[in-house]
Amino acid sequence: MFTLGGVPLDSDLLGMTDIARLAGVSRTVVANWRTRHKDFPTPTAEPTAGPIFRREDVVGWLEKHRPDKAKIGPLGIEAQLWKAADALRSNMDAAEYKHVVLGLIFLKYISDSFEERRGEVRALVEDANSEYHGYEDALEDRDQYTSKGVFWVPTKARWSALRDNAKQPTIGKTVDDAMVAIERDNPRLKGLLPKDYARPSLDWHRLGELIDLVGNIGVGGTDARDHDVLGRVYEYFLSQFASAEGKKGGQFYTPRSVVQLLVEMIQPYQGRVFDPCFGSGGMFVQSVKFIEAHGGKRNDIAIYGQESNPTTWRLGGMNLAIRGIEADLGPENADSFRRDAHPDLKADFILANPPFNDSHWNGELLREDVRWKYGVPPVGNANFAWVQHFVHHLAPTGVAGFVLANGSLSSQHSGEGDIRRELVKVDLVDCVVSMPGQLFYSTQIPVCLWFLVRNKTGGQFRSRRGEVLFIDGRNVGHLVDRTHRDLSDNDIDRIAGTYRAWRGDANGYVDVPGFCYVATVDQILANDGILTPGRYVGIGDGPALSEEPLGELLALLREQFTQASLLQNRLLAVMGDLSVDEA
Repeated sequence: MFTLGGVPLDSDLLGMTDIARLAGVSRTVVANWRTRHKDFPTPTAEPTAGPIFRREDVVGWLEKHRPDKAKIGPLGIEAQLWKAADALRSNMDAAEYKHVVLGLIFLKYISDSFEERRGEVRALVEDANSEYHGYEDALEDRDQYTSKGVFWVPTKARWSALRDNAKQPTIGKTVDDAMVAIERDNPRLKGLLPKDYARPSLDWHRLGELIDLVGNIGVGGTDARDHDVLGRVYEYFLSQFASAEGKKGGQFYTPRSVVQLLVEMIQPYQGRVFDPCFGSGGMFVQSVKFIEAHGGKRNDIAIYGQESNPTTWRLGGMNLAIRGIEADLGPENADSFRRDAHPDLKADFILANPPFNDSHWNGELLREDVRWKYGVPPVGNANFAWVQHFVHHLAPTGVAGFVLANGSLSSQHSGEGDIRRELVKVDLVDCVVSMPGQLFYSTQIPVCLWFLVRNKTGGQFRSRRGEVLFIDGRNVGHLVDRTHRDLSDNDIDRIAGTYRAWRGDANGYVDVPGFCYVATVDQILANDGILTPGRYVGIGDGPALSEEPLGELLALLREQFTQASLLQNRLLAVMGDLSVDEA
Protein backbone atom coordinates (compact mmCIF):
# COMPACT_ATOMS: atom_id res chain seq x y z
CA MET A 1 0.00 0.00 0.00
CA PHE A 2 1.38 3.40 -1.00
CA THR A 3 1.05 6.33 1.37
CA LEU A 4 1.65 10.06 1.17
CA GLY A 5 2.40 11.79 4.48
CA GLY A 6 0.83 8.76 6.21
CA VAL A 7 -2.34 8.96 4.09
CA PRO A 8 -3.17 5.70 2.26
CA LEU A 9 -3.91 5.94 -1.44
CA ASP A 10 -6.73 3.51 -2.13
CA SER A 11 -7.08 4.03 -5.87
CA ASP A 12 -4.66 3.19 -8.67
CA LEU A 13 -5.73 6.38 -10.47
CA LEU A 14 -5.89 9.97 -9.27
CA GLY A 15 -7.54 13.10 -10.61
CA MET A 16 -6.38 16.70 -10.08
CA THR A 17 -8.64 17.15 -7.04
CA ASP A 18 -7.30 13.94 -5.47
CA ILE A 19 -3.72 15.18 -5.86
CA ALA A 20 -4.61 18.57 -4.36
CA ARG A 21 -6.29 16.96 -1.35
CA LEU A 22 -3.32 14.71 -0.64
CA ALA A 23 -0.74 17.49 -1.04
CA GLY A 24 -2.72 19.91 1.12
CA VAL A 25 -2.98 22.56 -1.61
CA SER A 26 -5.66 23.87 -3.94
CA ARG A 27 -6.45 22.37 -7.32
CA THR A 28 -5.11 25.57 -8.89
CA VAL A 29 -1.68 24.89 -7.40
CA VAL A 30 -1.66 21.39 -8.87
CA ALA A 31 -2.57 22.82 -12.28
CA ASN A 32 0.34 25.23 -11.98
CA TRP A 33 2.74 22.41 -11.03
CA ARG A 34 1.72 20.61 -14.20
CA THR A 35 2.41 23.73 -16.29
CA ARG A 36 5.68 24.76 -14.66
CA HIS A 37 7.38 21.41 -13.97
CA LYS A 38 8.45 19.45 -17.03
CA ASP A 39 8.86 16.28 -14.96
CA PHE A 40 5.27 16.33 -13.68
CA PRO A 41 3.69 12.93 -14.39
CA THR A 42 2.07 12.40 -17.78
CA PRO A 43 -1.64 11.56 -17.55
CA THR A 44 -2.80 8.14 -18.64
CA ALA A 45 -5.95 9.70 -20.08
CA GLU A 46 -7.55 13.14 -20.44
CA PRO A 47 -11.34 12.81 -20.45
CA THR A 48 -13.63 15.86 -20.39
CA ALA A 49 -13.74 15.80 -16.58
CA GLY A 50 -9.96 16.27 -16.38
CA PRO A 51 -6.68 14.37 -16.65
CA ILE A 52 -6.13 11.04 -14.86
CA PHE A 53 -2.74 10.03 -13.46
CA ARG A 54 -1.19 6.80 -12.20
CA ARG A 55 -1.07 6.74 -8.43
CA GLU A 56 2.51 5.50 -8.28
CA ASP A 57 3.77 8.27 -10.61
CA VAL A 58 2.09 11.02 -8.62
CA VAL A 59 3.30 9.72 -5.24
CA GLY A 60 6.86 9.54 -6.47
CA TRP A 61 6.75 13.07 -7.86
CA LEU A 62 5.16 14.59 -4.76
CA GLU A 63 7.56 12.92 -2.35
CA LYS A 64 10.46 14.20 -4.46
CA HIS A 65 9.27 17.81 -4.80
CA ARG A 66 7.01 18.67 -1.90
CA PRO A 67 8.19 19.70 1.60
CA ASP A 68 6.50 17.96 4.53
CA LYS A 69 4.65 21.09 5.49
CA ALA A 70 2.64 20.93 2.27
CA LYS A 71 1.04 17.71 3.55
CA ILE A 72 -0.18 19.01 6.88
CA GLY A 73 -3.90 19.15 7.55
CA PRO A 74 -5.79 21.40 9.98
CA LEU A 75 -4.17 21.72 13.38
CA GLY A 76 -7.21 21.45 15.58
CA ILE A 77 -5.51 23.30 18.45
CA GLU A 78 -6.31 26.81 17.18
CA ALA A 79 -9.94 26.63 18.29
CA GLN A 80 -9.00 25.08 21.65
CA LEU A 81 -6.48 27.84 22.36
CA TRP A 82 -8.92 30.52 21.30
CA LYS A 83 -11.66 29.14 23.52
CA ALA A 84 -9.33 29.10 26.52
CA ALA A 85 -7.86 32.53 25.81
CA ASP A 86 -11.29 34.08 25.21
CA ALA A 87 -12.51 32.70 28.54
CA LEU A 88 -9.74 34.71 30.24
CA ARG A 89 -10.76 37.92 28.44
CA SER A 90 -13.61 38.60 30.86
CA ASN A 91 -14.94 42.11 30.16
CA MET A 92 -11.87 43.40 28.32
CA ASP A 93 -12.58 44.86 24.89
CA ALA A 94 -11.46 42.57 22.04
CA ALA A 95 -9.54 45.43 20.39
CA GLU A 96 -7.43 45.78 23.53
CA TYR A 97 -7.14 42.08 24.39
CA LYS A 98 -5.75 41.02 21.01
CA HIS A 99 -2.50 42.86 21.66
CA VAL A 100 -2.17 41.16 25.04
CA VAL A 101 -2.61 37.68 23.61
CA LEU A 102 -0.71 38.05 20.34
CA GLY A 103 2.22 39.73 22.07
CA LEU A 104 2.57 36.78 24.44
CA ILE A 105 2.32 34.25 21.61
CA PHE A 106 5.10 36.10 19.79
CA LEU A 107 7.26 36.15 22.93
CA LYS A 108 6.74 32.40 23.36
CA TYR A 109 7.74 31.80 19.76
CA ILE A 110 11.07 33.63 19.88
CA SER A 111 11.86 32.09 23.26
CA ASP A 112 11.19 28.57 21.94
CA SER A 113 13.36 29.23 18.89
CA PHE A 114 16.11 30.59 21.12
CA GLU A 115 16.03 27.60 23.48
CA GLU A 116 16.18 25.13 20.60
CA ARG A 117 19.26 26.85 19.19
CA ARG A 118 20.73 26.99 22.71
CA GLY A 119 20.39 23.21 22.89
CA GLU A 120 22.31 22.89 19.62
CA VAL A 121 25.09 25.14 20.94
CA ARG A 122 25.26 23.13 24.17
CA ALA A 123 25.71 19.97 22.12
CA LEU A 124 28.70 21.61 20.43
CA VAL A 125 30.15 22.64 23.78
CA GLU A 126 29.88 19.05 25.06
CA ASP A 127 31.21 17.46 21.84
CA ALA A 128 34.89 16.55 22.27
CA ASN A 129 35.40 16.88 18.51
CA SER A 130 33.88 20.35 18.27
CA GLU A 131 35.89 23.56 18.12
CA TYR A 132 33.57 24.86 20.87
CA HIS A 133 34.29 21.96 23.25
CA GLY A 134 34.37 23.23 26.82
CA TYR A 135 33.65 26.82 25.75
CA GLU A 136 30.62 27.58 27.99
CA ASP A 137 30.59 31.25 26.94
CA ALA A 138 29.32 30.14 23.53
CA LEU A 139 25.91 29.62 25.15
CA GLU A 140 25.62 33.38 25.66
CA ASP A 141 27.33 34.40 22.41
CA ARG A 142 24.80 36.44 20.45
CA ASP A 143 26.39 35.54 17.10
CA GLN A 144 25.66 31.85 17.71
CA TYR A 145 21.96 32.71 17.43
CA THR A 146 21.66 35.59 14.99
CA SER A 147 23.88 33.83 12.45
CA LYS A 148 21.19 31.12 12.26
CA GLY A 149 18.33 33.57 11.87
CA VAL A 150 17.28 33.23 15.53
CA PHE A 151 16.35 36.32 17.55
CA TRP A 152 18.61 36.99 20.55
CA VAL A 153 16.59 36.75 23.79
CA PRO A 154 18.13 38.32 26.92
CA THR A 155 18.00 36.27 30.13
CA LYS A 156 15.19 38.24 31.73
CA ALA A 157 13.06 38.01 28.58
CA ARG A 158 13.14 34.23 28.24
CA TRP A 159 9.89 32.36 28.74
CA SER A 160 11.22 30.61 31.82
CA ALA A 161 11.54 34.00 33.55
CA LEU A 162 7.93 34.86 32.72
CA ARG A 163 6.70 31.41 33.78
CA ASP A 164 8.48 31.65 37.13
CA ASN A 165 6.90 35.03 37.84
CA ALA A 166 3.44 34.39 36.39
CA LYS A 167 1.78 34.35 39.82
CA GLN A 168 3.43 37.55 41.05
CA PRO A 169 1.56 40.89 41.19
CA THR A 170 4.44 42.42 39.22
CA ILE A 171 4.08 40.06 36.25
CA GLY A 172 2.87 42.93 34.04
CA LYS A 173 6.08 44.87 34.54
CA THR A 174 8.10 41.68 34.01
CA VAL A 175 6.49 41.21 30.59
CA ASP A 176 6.98 44.88 29.68
CA ASP A 177 10.66 44.71 30.63
CA ALA A 178 11.03 41.57 28.51
CA MET A 179 9.51 43.29 25.47
CA VAL A 180 11.77 46.34 25.91
CA ALA A 181 14.88 44.15 26.21
CA ILE A 182 14.01 42.15 23.09
CA GLU A 183 13.44 45.28 21.01
CA ARG A 184 16.68 46.79 22.29
CA ASP A 185 18.74 43.74 21.28
CA ASN A 186 16.96 43.07 17.96
CA PRO A 187 16.75 46.21 15.81
CA ARG A 188 14.47 44.46 13.34
CA LEU A 189 11.77 44.34 16.04
CA LYS A 190 12.11 47.98 17.10
CA GLY A 191 8.71 49.50 17.81
CA LEU A 192 6.76 46.32 17.00
CA LEU A 193 6.08 44.78 20.41
CA PRO A 194 3.31 45.78 22.86
CA LYS A 195 4.70 47.19 26.11
CA ASP A 196 1.73 48.04 28.34
CA TYR A 197 1.12 44.83 30.29
CA ALA A 198 1.61 46.64 33.61
CA ARG A 199 -1.39 48.94 33.14
CA PRO A 200 -3.88 48.84 36.05
CA SER A 201 -6.78 47.80 33.81
CA LEU A 202 -5.08 44.48 33.00
CA ASP A 203 -5.75 42.08 35.88
CA TRP A 204 -2.46 40.42 36.85
CA HIS A 205 -4.20 37.20 37.92
CA ARG A 206 -5.67 36.73 34.44
CA LEU A 207 -2.38 37.71 32.81
CA GLY A 208 -0.65 34.97 34.80
CA GLU A 209 -3.27 32.43 33.73
CA LEU A 210 -2.82 33.49 30.12
CA ILE A 211 0.96 33.00 30.40
CA ASP A 212 0.33 29.49 31.74
CA LEU A 213 -2.00 28.79 28.81
CA VAL A 214 0.41 30.02 26.12
CA GLY A 215 3.26 28.20 27.88
CA ASN A 216 1.58 24.87 27.19
CA ILE A 217 2.13 25.00 23.44
CA GLY A 218 5.38 24.63 21.56
CA VAL A 219 5.51 27.18 18.75
CA GLY A 220 9.16 27.89 18.05
CA GLY A 221 10.87 24.52 17.61
CA THR A 222 11.85 23.01 14.28
CA ASP A 223 8.83 20.72 14.04
CA ALA A 224 6.44 23.53 14.98
CA ARG A 225 8.04 25.88 12.46
CA ASP A 226 7.84 23.26 9.71
CA HIS A 227 4.14 22.88 10.44
CA ASP A 228 3.73 26.69 10.80
CA VAL A 229 2.00 26.13 14.15
CA LEU A 230 2.43 29.68 15.39
CA GLY A 231 1.58 31.22 12.04
CA ARG A 232 -1.67 29.32 11.91
CA VAL A 233 -2.53 30.06 15.55
CA TYR A 234 -1.70 33.73 15.01
CA GLU A 235 -3.83 33.92 11.86
CA TYR A 236 -6.72 32.09 13.55
CA PHE A 237 -6.61 34.49 16.48
CA LEU A 238 -6.53 37.47 14.11
CA SER A 239 -9.67 36.23 12.36
CA GLN A 240 -11.45 35.60 15.67
CA PHE A 241 -10.53 39.04 17.01
CA ALA A 242 -11.71 40.59 13.75
CA SER A 243 -15.03 38.79 14.16
CA ALA A 244 -15.31 39.91 17.80
CA GLU A 245 -14.58 43.53 16.88
CA GLY A 246 -17.03 43.53 13.99
CA LYS A 247 -16.67 46.58 11.76
CA LYS A 248 -13.40 47.68 13.37
CA GLY A 249 -11.92 44.24 12.72
CA GLY A 250 -11.93 44.93 9.00
CA GLN A 251 -9.29 47.59 9.57
CA PHE A 252 -6.59 45.00 10.22
CA TYR A 253 -7.82 41.71 8.75
CA THR A 254 -8.71 40.62 5.23
CA PRO A 255 -10.40 37.19 5.11
CA ARG A 256 -7.93 34.50 4.13
CA SER A 257 -9.97 33.22 1.19
CA VAL A 258 -10.13 36.70 -0.38
CA VAL A 259 -6.36 37.11 0.00
CA GLN A 260 -5.82 33.65 -1.48
CA LEU A 261 -7.99 34.52 -4.50
CA LEU A 262 -6.07 37.76 -5.16
CA VAL A 263 -2.72 35.95 -4.91
CA GLU A 264 -3.82 33.03 -7.10
CA MET A 265 -4.92 35.49 -9.78
CA ILE A 266 -1.84 37.73 -9.97
CA GLN A 267 0.65 34.90 -9.19
CA PRO A 268 3.60 36.75 -7.59
CA TYR A 269 6.34 34.26 -8.51
CA GLN A 270 9.23 36.73 -8.49
CA GLY A 271 9.77 40.46 -8.06
CA ARG A 272 8.73 43.33 -5.81
CA VAL A 273 5.45 42.93 -3.87
CA PHE A 274 3.83 46.04 -2.39
CA ASP A 275 0.85 46.66 -0.09
CA PRO A 276 0.49 50.31 1.00
CA CYS A 277 -2.18 49.48 3.60
CA PHE A 278 -0.92 46.09 4.78
CA GLY A 279 -2.99 45.63 7.95
CA SER A 280 -1.90 42.40 9.63
CA GLY A 281 0.27 41.43 6.64
CA GLY A 282 -1.95 38.69 5.22
CA MET A 283 -1.19 39.60 1.59
CA PHE A 284 2.53 39.10 2.19
CA VAL A 285 2.11 35.83 4.09
CA GLN A 286 -0.09 34.35 1.36
CA SER A 287 2.35 35.50 -1.35
CA VAL A 288 5.18 33.63 0.37
CA LYS A 289 2.98 30.54 0.76
CA PHE A 290 2.14 30.72 -2.95
CA ILE A 291 5.80 30.84 -3.92
CA GLU A 292 6.76 27.93 -1.67
CA ALA A 293 3.79 25.86 -2.90
CA HIS A 294 5.11 26.26 -6.43
CA GLY A 295 8.63 25.16 -5.62
CA GLY A 296 10.11 28.65 -5.30
CA LYS A 297 11.94 30.35 -2.44
CA ARG A 298 10.68 33.17 -0.26
CA ASN A 299 13.59 35.39 -1.24
CA ASP A 300 12.31 35.29 -4.82
CA ILE A 301 10.23 38.31 -3.82
CA ALA A 302 11.10 41.57 -2.07
CA ILE A 303 8.31 42.82 0.19
CA TYR A 304 7.42 46.48 0.74
CA GLY A 305 4.58 47.75 2.88
CA GLN A 306 3.07 50.74 4.64
CA GLU A 307 0.37 51.09 7.28
CA SER A 308 -1.04 54.22 8.91
CA ASN A 309 -2.46 52.72 12.12
CA PRO A 310 0.32 52.28 14.72
CA THR A 311 -1.12 49.22 16.49
CA THR A 312 -1.96 47.53 13.19
CA TRP A 313 1.56 48.28 11.91
CA ARG A 314 2.92 46.38 14.92
CA LEU A 315 0.51 43.45 14.41
CA GLY A 316 1.61 43.07 10.80
CA GLY A 317 5.28 43.35 11.68
CA MET A 318 4.98 40.57 14.27
CA ASN A 319 2.99 38.41 11.86
CA LEU A 320 5.84 38.56 9.34
CA ALA A 321 8.59 38.18 11.96
CA ILE A 322 7.19 34.93 13.36
CA ARG A 323 7.35 33.43 9.87
CA GLY A 324 10.85 34.70 9.18
CA ILE A 325 9.63 36.93 6.36
CA GLU A 326 11.90 39.90 5.65
CA ALA A 327 10.09 43.10 4.66
CA ASP A 328 10.57 46.84 4.39
CA LEU A 329 7.55 48.23 6.23
CA GLY A 330 9.00 51.70 6.71
CA PRO A 331 10.60 52.96 9.94
CA GLU A 332 7.18 53.54 11.53
CA ASN A 333 3.50 53.77 10.75
CA ALA A 334 2.69 56.49 8.22
CA ASP A 335 -0.14 57.73 5.98
CA SER A 336 0.43 56.48 2.41
CA PHE A 337 -1.12 59.60 0.91
CA ARG A 338 0.65 62.29 2.92
CA ARG A 339 3.92 60.53 3.76
CA ASP A 340 4.73 57.87 1.18
CA ALA A 341 7.36 55.57 2.74
CA HIS A 342 8.44 54.23 -0.67
CA PRO A 343 8.18 57.20 -3.05
CA ASP A 344 10.46 55.74 -5.73
CA LEU A 345 9.16 52.16 -5.61
CA LYS A 346 7.86 50.60 -8.81
CA ALA A 347 6.32 47.27 -7.84
CA ASP A 348 5.84 44.19 -9.97
CA PHE A 349 2.86 43.11 -7.87
CA ILE A 350 0.51 45.21 -5.77
CA LEU A 351 -1.96 43.54 -3.42
CA ALA A 352 -4.20 45.65 -1.19
CA ASN A 353 -7.45 46.00 0.69
CA PRO A 354 -7.71 49.74 1.40
CA PRO A 355 -10.37 51.22 3.71
CA PHE A 356 -13.74 51.30 1.96
CA ASN A 357 -15.11 54.74 0.99
CA ASP A 358 -12.76 56.56 3.38
CA SER A 359 -13.93 60.16 3.83
CA HIS A 360 -11.17 61.18 6.28
CA TRP A 361 -8.11 60.90 4.07
CA ASN A 362 -7.18 64.62 4.10
CA GLY A 363 -7.86 64.92 0.39
CA GLU A 364 -8.28 68.68 0.66
CA LEU A 365 -4.53 68.92 1.33
CA LEU A 366 -3.57 66.99 -1.81
CA ARG A 367 -5.37 68.74 -4.65
CA GLU A 368 -2.22 69.13 -6.78
CA ASP A 369 -0.61 65.74 -6.13
CA VAL A 370 1.46 64.24 -8.95
CA ARG A 371 -0.31 60.88 -8.51
CA TRP A 372 -3.65 62.19 -9.79
CA LYS A 373 -2.78 61.53 -13.44
CA TYR A 374 -6.30 60.49 -14.39
CA GLY A 375 -8.27 63.02 -12.37
CA VAL A 376 -8.39 64.59 -8.92
CA PRO A 377 -10.23 62.24 -6.50
CA PRO A 378 -13.06 63.73 -4.43
CA VAL A 379 -12.31 64.94 -0.91
CA GLY A 380 -15.18 62.87 0.46
CA ASN A 381 -14.07 59.46 -0.83
CA ALA A 382 -10.56 57.99 -1.15
CA ASN A 383 -11.42 55.07 -3.46
CA PHE A 384 -9.88 56.58 -6.58
CA ALA A 385 -7.04 58.12 -4.62
CA TRP A 386 -6.06 54.55 -3.70
CA VAL A 387 -6.49 53.35 -7.30
CA GLN A 388 -4.18 56.07 -8.62
CA HIS A 389 -1.70 55.50 -5.78
CA PHE A 390 -1.49 51.86 -6.93
CA VAL A 391 -1.02 52.89 -10.57
CA HIS A 392 1.68 55.38 -9.55
CA HIS A 393 3.70 52.59 -7.91
CA LEU A 394 3.16 49.99 -10.65
CA ALA A 395 6.18 48.85 -12.70
CA PRO A 396 5.96 48.92 -16.54
CA THR A 397 5.07 45.21 -16.60
CA GLY A 398 3.37 45.19 -13.19
CA VAL A 399 -0.06 43.93 -12.12
CA ALA A 400 -2.22 45.18 -9.24
CA GLY A 401 -5.04 43.28 -7.57
CA PHE A 402 -7.09 44.98 -4.87
CA VAL A 403 -10.43 45.13 -3.09
CA LEU A 404 -12.80 48.10 -3.37
CA ALA A 405 -16.38 48.90 -2.46
CA ASN A 406 -18.86 48.07 -5.22
CA GLY A 407 -19.71 51.75 -5.65
CA SER A 408 -16.34 52.26 -7.31
CA LEU A 409 -17.63 50.38 -10.36
CA SER A 410 -20.49 52.72 -11.20
CA SER A 411 -20.30 55.92 -9.13
CA GLN A 412 -20.54 59.17 -11.11
CA HIS A 413 -20.20 61.49 -8.11
CA SER A 414 -17.59 64.24 -7.78
CA GLY A 415 -15.61 63.22 -10.83
CA GLU A 416 -15.25 59.53 -9.94
CA GLY A 417 -16.91 58.50 -13.20
CA ASP A 418 -14.46 60.65 -15.17
CA ILE A 419 -11.46 59.01 -13.46
CA ARG A 420 -12.85 55.52 -14.09
CA ARG A 421 -13.46 56.33 -17.78
CA GLU A 422 -9.85 57.53 -18.13
CA LEU A 423 -8.54 54.30 -16.57
CA VAL A 424 -10.62 52.32 -19.08
CA LYS A 425 -9.63 54.55 -22.00
CA VAL A 426 -5.87 54.06 -21.41
CA ASP A 427 -6.46 50.29 -21.14
CA LEU A 428 -5.25 49.85 -17.57
CA VAL A 429 -8.23 47.75 -16.45
CA ASP A 430 -7.59 44.04 -17.03
CA CYS A 431 -10.30 42.30 -15.02
CA VAL A 432 -13.15 43.08 -12.61
CA VAL A 433 -14.72 40.52 -10.28
CA SER A 434 -17.89 41.19 -8.31
CA MET A 435 -17.98 39.32 -5.00
CA PRO A 436 -20.81 38.19 -2.71
CA GLY A 437 -21.80 40.00 0.44
CA GLN A 438 -20.87 38.99 4.00
CA LEU A 439 -17.24 38.15 3.21
CA PHE A 440 -15.81 40.93 5.38
CA TYR A 441 -16.10 41.69 9.07
CA SER A 442 -16.14 45.42 8.33
CA THR A 443 -19.19 45.43 6.05
CA GLN A 444 -22.07 43.15 5.05
CA ILE A 445 -22.36 44.61 1.55
CA PRO A 446 -20.73 42.96 -1.49
CA VAL A 447 -17.34 44.17 -2.66
CA CYS A 448 -15.37 43.86 -5.89
CA LEU A 449 -11.86 43.00 -7.01
CA TRP A 450 -9.99 45.17 -9.51
CA PHE A 451 -7.01 44.00 -11.55
CA LEU A 452 -4.89 46.60 -13.36
CA VAL A 453 -1.91 46.00 -15.66
CA ARG A 454 0.51 48.42 -17.29
CA ASN A 455 1.12 46.37 -20.43
CA LYS A 456 -1.40 44.01 -22.03
CA THR A 457 0.56 43.42 -25.22
CA GLY A 458 3.60 41.30 -24.38
CA GLY A 459 5.41 39.29 -21.78
CA GLN A 460 4.39 35.78 -20.80
CA PHE A 461 0.70 36.19 -21.69
CA ARG A 462 -1.18 36.78 -24.92
CA SER A 463 -2.02 40.31 -26.06
CA ARG A 464 -5.26 41.50 -24.46
CA ARG A 465 -5.16 45.07 -25.78
CA GLY A 466 -8.59 46.67 -25.75
CA GLU A 467 -10.19 43.83 -23.74
CA VAL A 468 -11.52 43.59 -20.17
CA LEU A 469 -12.65 40.37 -18.48
CA PHE A 470 -15.74 40.60 -16.28
CA ILE A 471 -16.52 37.86 -13.73
CA ASP A 472 -19.75 37.86 -11.74
CA GLY A 473 -18.98 36.06 -8.48
CA ARG A 474 -21.97 37.25 -6.48
CA ASN A 475 -23.29 33.71 -6.12
CA VAL A 476 -20.08 31.97 -5.04
CA GLY A 477 -19.16 31.05 -1.47
CA HIS A 478 -20.97 29.47 1.46
CA LEU A 479 -22.19 30.73 4.83
CA VAL A 480 -19.99 29.71 7.75
CA ASP A 481 -22.35 31.29 10.27
CA ARG A 482 -25.38 33.55 10.22
CA THR A 483 -23.45 36.67 9.21
CA HIS A 484 -20.25 35.54 7.47
CA ARG A 485 -19.57 33.93 4.12
CA ASP A 486 -16.39 32.22 2.90
CA LEU A 487 -14.96 30.98 -0.40
CA SER A 488 -14.09 27.32 -0.95
CA ASP A 489 -11.04 26.09 -2.86
CA ASN A 490 -13.36 25.26 -5.75
CA ASP A 491 -14.71 28.84 -5.78
CA ILE A 492 -11.16 30.21 -5.85
CA ASP A 493 -10.11 27.72 -8.55
CA ARG A 494 -13.06 28.63 -10.75
CA ILE A 495 -12.52 32.39 -10.63
CA ALA A 496 -8.71 32.33 -10.79
CA GLY A 497 -8.75 29.64 -13.47
CA THR A 498 -11.11 31.71 -15.63
CA TYR A 499 -8.78 34.71 -15.40
CA ARG A 500 -5.68 32.67 -16.24
CA ALA A 501 -7.42 30.93 -19.15
CA TRP A 502 -8.42 34.29 -20.60
CA ARG A 503 -4.93 35.73 -20.19
CA GLY A 504 -3.61 32.83 -22.20
CA ASP A 505 -1.66 30.77 -19.67
CA ALA A 506 -4.31 28.04 -19.63
CA ASN A 507 -6.57 26.56 -22.29
CA GLY A 508 -10.24 26.68 -23.01
CA TYR A 509 -11.62 30.13 -22.09
CA VAL A 510 -15.20 30.74 -23.23
CA ASP A 511 -17.75 33.34 -22.22
CA VAL A 512 -20.26 31.84 -19.78
CA PRO A 513 -23.59 33.72 -19.66
CA GLY A 514 -24.25 34.92 -16.14
CA PHE A 515 -20.65 34.31 -15.01
CA CYS A 516 -17.95 35.73 -17.30
CA TYR A 517 -17.69 37.88 -20.40
CA VAL A 518 -14.92 39.65 -22.33
CA ALA A 519 -15.91 43.19 -23.26
CA THR A 520 -14.05 45.66 -25.44
CA VAL A 521 -12.96 49.07 -24.23
CA ASP A 522 -15.35 50.61 -26.77
CA GLN A 523 -18.26 48.65 -25.29
CA ILE A 524 -17.41 49.85 -21.80
CA LEU A 525 -17.05 53.47 -22.86
CA ALA A 526 -20.42 53.19 -24.62
CA ASN A 527 -21.78 52.21 -21.19
CA ASP A 528 -20.35 55.41 -19.70
CA GLY A 529 -17.32 53.61 -18.26
CA ILE A 530 -19.40 51.57 -15.83
CA LEU A 531 -17.57 48.39 -14.74
CA THR A 532 -20.32 46.44 -12.98
CA PRO A 533 -19.88 42.82 -14.17
CA GLY A 534 -23.63 42.12 -14.08
CA ARG A 535 -24.14 44.66 -16.87
CA TYR A 536 -21.90 42.64 -19.22
CA VAL A 537 -22.07 38.96 -18.29
CA GLY A 538 -25.84 38.92 -18.73
CA ILE A 539 -28.39 36.29 -17.81
CA GLY A 540 -28.72 33.63 -20.50
CA ASP A 541 -28.50 35.41 -23.82
CA GLY A 542 -29.57 38.83 -22.59
CA PRO A 543 -27.86 41.47 -20.46
CA ALA A 544 -28.70 41.89 -16.82
CA LEU A 545 -30.59 45.15 -16.29
CA SER A 546 -29.69 45.70 -12.67
CA GLU A 547 -26.39 47.40 -11.89
CA GLU A 548 -26.62 47.19 -8.12
CA PRO A 549 -26.79 43.76 -6.43
CA LEU A 550 -30.01 43.29 -4.46
CA GLY A 551 -27.99 42.15 -1.43
CA GLU A 552 -26.15 45.47 -1.33
CA LEU A 553 -29.40 47.46 -1.50
CA LEU A 554 -31.00 45.33 1.23
CA ALA A 555 -27.93 45.72 3.48
CA LEU A 556 -28.02 49.47 2.97
CA LEU A 557 -31.76 49.55 3.71
CA ARG A 558 -31.27 47.58 6.95
CA GLU A 559 -28.53 49.97 8.02
CA GLN A 560 -30.81 52.96 7.35
CA PHE A 561 -33.66 51.33 9.31
CA THR A 562 -31.27 50.86 12.26
CA GLN A 563 -30.18 54.50 12.12
CA ALA A 564 -33.81 55.63 11.89
CA SER A 565 -34.68 53.57 14.97
CA LEU A 566 -31.79 55.08 16.95
CA LEU A 567 -32.83 58.61 15.97
CA GLN A 568 -36.44 57.85 16.92
CA ASN A 569 -35.40 56.62 20.38
CA ARG A 570 -33.23 59.69 20.94
CA LEU A 571 -36.05 62.00 19.90
CA LEU A 572 -38.52 60.29 22.23
CA ALA A 573 -36.01 60.55 25.08
CA VAL A 574 -35.56 64.29 24.47
CA MET A 575 -39.33 64.81 24.29
CA GLY A 576 -39.71 62.88 27.54
CA ASP A 577 -37.17 65.14 29.27
CA LEU A 578 -38.99 68.22 28.00
CA SER A 579 -42.33 67.02 29.33
CA VAL A 580 -40.78 66.38 32.76
CA ASP A 581 -39.29 69.88 32.83
CA GLU A 582 -42.65 71.44 31.91
CA ALA A 583 -44.38 69.52 34.67
